[in-house]
This record gives sequence, C-alpha cells and structure tokens, in this order.
Amino acid sequence: MLATADAAVQLATRRKRTGNGWNTPFIGKNRNTIAAGEAPPPLNEIYPMAFLVEKDAGAVVKPHFHVADQYQVVIQGGGSLGKHEIGTVAVHYTDAYSAYGPIVANDRGVSWFTLRNTWDFGALYMPEHRATLREGRAKMPHREATCGPLPPLSVGELAALKTSTAEMVIEETADGLGTWRYTVPAGGAVSGPAPANGGGQYWLVSGGSACVAGGELLSPQSLVFVGPDEASAVLTAGPGGADLICMQFPKRARD
Repeated sequence: MLATADAAVQLATRRKRTGNGWNTPFIGKNRNTIAAGEAPPPLNEIYPMAFLVEKDAGAVVKPHFHVADQYQVVIQGGGSLGKHEIGTVAVHYTDAYSAYGPIVANDRGVSWFTLRNTWDFGALYMPEHRATLREGRAKMPHREATCGPLPPLSVGELAALKTSTAEMVIEETADGLGTWRYTVPAGGAVSGPAPANGGGQYWLVSGGSACVAGGELLSPQSLVFVGPDEASAVLTAGPGGADLICMQFPKRARD
C-alpha cells in the first residue's frame, strides 16, 4: 500500500473550519469524514489515516488517549503538549492507550499532523475514560517518544546542499519504531528503511519538494504513506532540494 497527498491540493480542496481552528484530511478517512452508516475498517488491519489540525491562538485540547498508535508532527506555530514545549518541526509518538496532553496553542496558534496506521474512533478524554485506559494499559504499557524541534532547511540551505545526509532522530526499537531525517540536494534520491521492519511509514516533505517513483512532485508539508508490505521507499528531491522526515510505526500483532 502506497499513498501520497499533496499539501497544496488538500488545503485548497478539503480544509474545513472547526470550533477553534481548521481540519484537513490528507490520507484515508477518519471519524469526521466517514459516511453515515459506513462500516469503519477493522482495527486489526493496516489503514493509514492522516489529517492536519490547525488550532487558533490559545486553543486547548484536553488530556486524552486513542486506541491506535500515532505520530503527531508540529509543522507551524507552537505551544505545549503536556510537559513538552513544541515547535516546528517537533515529532511526538505515543502507543495506543497512552494518555497525553493537554495541548495548548501559544499566541501564534499551532498546527500539527496526526498520523495513524490503523483506524481510530476518536479521542477518549480523561478522566471520563480512565477505566478504559486502565484496561488497555494492562495489555499495552505506556510508551512515548519525542524529537525536535527540527526546523526545515531554508531555501538557501537546501540550494547549497551537495550530498544527501541521513540522521536517526528517534532511535529504532526492537519492534521497529523509529524516525529519520534526510536532507537531499536537487535531483538527488534517498532510500528509506525497510518498511517490513515496522508497521508502515509516513514521510513528510518538511522543506523543498520531492516525489516517489512514478509520482508527481510533492510540495512542502505533503505526505507519503508506505505500507509494511512495500519495498523501501525511494524519494527524489525536486529542483530546490528536499528536507524529509520518515516516521515508522512499530510492528503489532494483527490477529
């Protein structure tokens, strides 16, 4: 399974106002976009769902958890997530049934991608769902991993690149969780880690532009999902170079 979503297209066609910001679906359906009466995907199957959340200045999201593993990637603005200060580009991973928050936007607001590799029914807020959290934690211990902020390279810095670089920014674990950053000069290409080592990958075009083999050039803040059954992704930088972040989910028993 390979899916791409160009930010310029998604923001122009799918951005919707919410009570305290905006929401834009990128890949897959979610609880806000699935049709009434439509059966959701099974929880034990790989199903990429990615959307952009934009919160107004001072907005607050109460502490909560999800039944799916997820990455959250701050791409604009800042604030705090629990005890962590967040800015551009900060990467935050939590296992399913790991409570986090509150998320508090600063006076510039904050925008982040929510990235999942399986279906999720939506936030379960605390303390109302504490019993459900305890039941889930009995099977899945809390895990959280963060890195950043990793500010994207500027246009000038990308143009000055002569060779590609690769850096592990969240150390890979035995079950495949890991995050890497790549910087790529114009026309250069990089190959990511083997998707079979984990539970699928998202690639974020943090700066510049890039494309996957046979695909269109993707603008900044675009996404690529690579399923665990795919070969290693090869991304080629556009004419101005590319700053890329690859986020890999851990393997899970899918039975």
